[in-house]
Amino acid sequence: MQVSDLFRYKNPEIKALHLTWIAFFISFYVWFNMAPLATTMMKSLGWLTMKDVKILAICNVALTIPARLITGMALDKFGPRRVFSILMVVMAVPALVFAFGNSFAQLLAARLVLSSIGASFVVGIHMTALWFKPKDIGFAEGFYAGWGNFGSAAAAMTLPYIALTMFGGDEGWRYALATSAIIMAAYGVFYWFAITDGPAGSIHRKPRKVAALEVSTWGDMVKLLISTVPMVGILVILVWRIQSSGYMGMGWAYVCYLVIAAIVIWQLIQVLLVNVPILKKGVPEDDKYPFNSVLALNTTYFANFGAELAVVSMLPAFFEQTWTLTATQAGLIASSFAFVNLFARPLGGLISDRFTSRKVVMMVYMFGIACGFFLMGLLDSTWPLVLAIIITISCSVFVQGAEGATFGIIPSIKRRLTGQISGMAGAYGNVGAVFYLFVLTFVTAKQFFFIISAGAFISFVFCLVMLKEPEGGYSEEYHLSSVDREIEKEMGGLGH
Repeated sequence: MQVSDLFRYKNPEIKALHLTWIAFFISFYVWFNMAPLATTMMKSLGWLTMKDVKILAICNVALTIPARLITGMALDKFGPRRVFSILMVVMAVPALVFAFGNSFAQLLAARLVLSSIGASFVVGIHMTALWFKPKDIGFAEGFYAGWGNFGSAAAAMTLPYIALTMFGGDEGWRYALATSAIIMAAYGVFYWFAITDGPAGSIHRKPRKVAALEVSTWGDMVKLLISTVPMVGILVILVWRIQSSGYMGMGWAYVCYLVIAAIVIWQLIQVLLVNVPILKKGVPEDDKYPFNSVLALNTTYFANFGAELAVVSMLPAFFEQTWTLTATQAGLIASSFAFVNLFARPLGGLISDRFTSRKVVMMVYMFGIACGFFLMGLLDSTWPLVLAIIITISCSVFVQGAEGATFGIIPSIKRRLTGQISGMAGAYGNVGAVFYLFVLTFVTAKQFFFIISAGAFISFVFCLVMLKEPEGGYSEEYHLSSVDREIEKEMGGLGH
C-alpha cells in the first residue's frame, strides 16, 4: 500500500478507512473536549476548582479500561459496524449531561460514563483489520489511529474559539460541548448505513467464546489470569484518589472496592469457564498462538499510549514553568506532541509493513521512547527552548510510531481473536495512563519523565524476550487454522 492510495476514494477499502478514522476522530474530539475549556468552565461555574478538574481528568480515562474489554468481546460477536454506531449514539447522552451539568456530582458521573467512548479506538482497529490484508495492515492501522487520534488535538485548538466566538457568553462552553455530542450521535447513525464489516462476501470470523480470551496452553491460561487483574484492579487507584480528595466517603469507597473485586473475580471465573473445556479437549497444533506476544504488546501500549495520555496532560505546565512562558505559548508548544500523530503513527505502521521484521521495528521504537523520555528528564531552564522542543517532538515521533507498530502486529497474532486482543492491549494503554497520572501526583516533572523512560525500557526487554514474529505478517491473506475453518463452515459461509 502506497501513500497515494489514500486518495483513491472509489476503492472500497480506502472509503472504509476514511469513514472509520473520521468516526474515531469525532469520538476522540468529544472524549477530550473538557481540557481546553476547563478554565472557561471554572470562570463560568464559580464553584468548580482546579482540584475538581484534576479529579475529572482522571475520571476521563477510568472506565475506558473495562469499556475496551467489553467492546473487544462485543466486536467479535456483533462486528465493528454495529458496535461503533451504537457506541457513538449512546455516548452522546453523557456528553450532553456533562455539557449542561450544574453540580460536581453530575459532572463526575457524566465524565465517568463518557470515558467509555475511549473504547472507540479498538472498534476502528478491528474494522480496519477486516478491510486490509496483512501486508498493508500496519500502514492502514497507523493512518486510522494517527488521524483519528488527532481529534484530541483538534478539540484543544478549536473548542475555545467555538465556545467564546461562535456562541459567546458565560454559557458558550456548554453549547460548544453539546454541539460536538450531537455531531457524534449523527455520525453514528450515518456510519451504520455507510459501511459493512469487511468487503462484500467476506466472512466475519468469530471466536468460539466471547466472555474471555481463548488461549492455547495451561501455562497461557495462568498468564491470562494474572494479566486480567490489573485491567480492572487499577480502578482502585481512582477510587482512592477520589476518596482521599474528599469527594467520597469511606463507606462508599469500600463499596466501590468490593464492586471492583467482584468484577475481577467474575473475569477470572470467565477465563476458567472459557478455557478449561477448550484445553481439556486439546487445542490443535495449527490453532495455537503465542500468548507471550499478547503480553509483550500489552506492555508496549502501556508504555507508549499510556505515556502519551499522561504526558499530554502535564506538558503545557512543564514548559510554562520551566521556561517562564505564557499559557498560550506553552499550550502551542505542548500541542506539538499530539500534532505529530498525523504522520508519526502512520509512519510507524508503514515502516512495520516495509521492514523485514515487525518485531525488530517494535523493539527499535520502544528503545527510542526510553531514550527520548530520558533526555526530556534532563531538560531544565539552562537548555535552549528550541532544543527542548526538538527533543519533545522527536520523542513523540517514537511514541506515536510505536503505537502504530503495536497494532501493525496485533491482527496477525490470531485473526478470529483480533477484537479481544485489541481490546486487551487498548485497555493496558489506559491502565498505563491511570498509573502514570497517579505517579505524577507524587513526583516532579523530571522524575516523571525518567519513570516513563524506565517503563519503555522494561517493555523493550519484554519484546526482546517474549514477542514472536507474527506468522504470515507480510502475506496476502491471514493464516487460518483448522478451527477457523470449522467455525467458518458452521457459519455456512455467511458474511457480516
